[in-house]
Amino acid sequence: MSRVLEGLKPEKVFYYFEEISKIPRGSGNEKQVSDYLYNLAKEKNWEVIQDEYLNIIIKKPAHRGYEYAPTVMLQGHMDMVCEKNEGVEHDFEKDPIKLRVIDDYIYATDTTLGADNGIGVAYALAVLDSELAHPPLEVLITTDEEKGMTGASKVDGSLFRSKFLINLDSEEEGVFTAGCAGGSEVDFKIPVKYGKEKDKAYKLSVKGLLGGHSGVDINKERGNANKILGRILYDLFDDVGLAKINGGSKNNAIPREASAVITIKNSEKVSEKINKWNKILKNEYVFTDPDLVVELKSLNEETETLEKDIFKKVVSLINLIPVGVLSKSTAIDLVISSNNLGVITTDEGYISFYNHPRSSVKTLLTEEFIPSMKLLADLLDIECVVGGYYPGWEYAKESPLRDICIEAYRDMYKKEPKVGAIHAGLECGLLMEKIPGLDAISLGPTAYEAHSPNEHVSISSVENVYNLLCEILKRIK
Repeated sequence: MSRVLEGLKPEKVFYYFEEISKIPRGSGNEKQVSDYLYNLAKEKNWEVIQDEYLNIIIKKPAHRGYEYAPTVMLQGHMDMVCEKNEGVEHDFEKDPIKLRVIDDYIYATDTTLGADNGIGVAYALAVLDSELAHPPLEVLITTDEEKGMTGASKVDGSLFRSKFLINLDSEEEGVFTAGCAGGSEVDFKIPVKYGKEKDKAYKLSVKGLLGGHSGVDINKERGNANKILGRILYDLFDDVGLAKINGGSKNNAIPREASAVITIKNSEKVSEKINKWNKILKNEYVFTDPDLVVELKSLNEETETLEKDIFKKVVSLINLIPVGVLSKSTAIDLVISSNNLGVITTDEGYISFYNHPRSSVKTLLTEEFIPSMKLLADLLDIECVVGGYYPGWEYAKESPLRDICIEAYRDMYKKEPKVGAIHAGLECGLLMEKIPGLDAISLGPTAYEAHSPNEHVSISSVENVYNLLCEILKRIK
């Protein structure tokens, strides 16, 4: 059977990317891909460890002449964000990613591609499976990065001797990332209480938004489907009953779709308001989300609705949680703090709200945002749970690794690279805490729309950055 990516260069990078794309690997479902990496290493006679958290550590001795060079860690994560377009039949627990090549880009088919961070993993495997000149290598491929960086937070730092860390989880060619934001999880729970009367059910939906990565894309002013639905429900509060509400699928992805099951007291009035909101939102999001639409459809069922005080708490919470950019640097073009209300779910016991705040200034997260969310929970008399904290990565004044990377880029491309920090979270901060003195940089090929079904990566950029990575390793002696 022919390979979709056959003939693309570098061949080994695209071979390994296509192989891992066949394996379901959503966050929390990494056993199969971890086993694949472990068995591959055994077949290749590489020294390998699979720890209890399914992290994979592969070690390879230095190339001849590099025996006394500092050990380098190549690091990425094996899990991916699993998003698909509405109505698409794809089981992320079983189905492979269906790859497509369009011009210079690789896409999936109506789902996330998993180039974040499958390309980084493929880079590391290609380097291992080569005769390139390189220093001693330690490859760390972690689990559960997208949900909580669990793998990196649990890995045993004493297993490593690395002095340099090259993280392979960046998404722009020509840019070296040398700092990132930290983050946390802030979740709310509202107990459900239903009335006894039933009425005809309708589905109110917000759809057609672009979504995106809650760190990288948070400054693009894209609509958050959960927040938009909350605004509409506030306007409809006296005209409808609420049975359940659901939106988004990952707390670190800007939600593209959200829906509520409602009952209606005055259908004519509600229809007028839905038309009004379509006009309002088309105007507000004409540049960022031009396909945004609000729909109301009748369901062939009857439903109980939440007691009115519970409905009010739901509407109040959604509208009072701040989302998007919360603060920006006055010195450089960088988001400092943000929050994403990524997921809302309704089950038999609770309506749950999952937030992913980020900040490159720790106290703005721990001493401002989180306390304010606890106060909000107290005022609404609901539960607030805080966890999943991971540290940021502060920009270092001096970095020998950064200097090597900049010089290699200049020599190869005859121009200056960009060097800076990003608002997204990377695992570097956690690993630098575990391995004292670790000098880090992050790089990667140009990719677009991570965490959305429109995710795609540039083929030519994959090749350029792989060649750069090989040159950097060659220069570490």
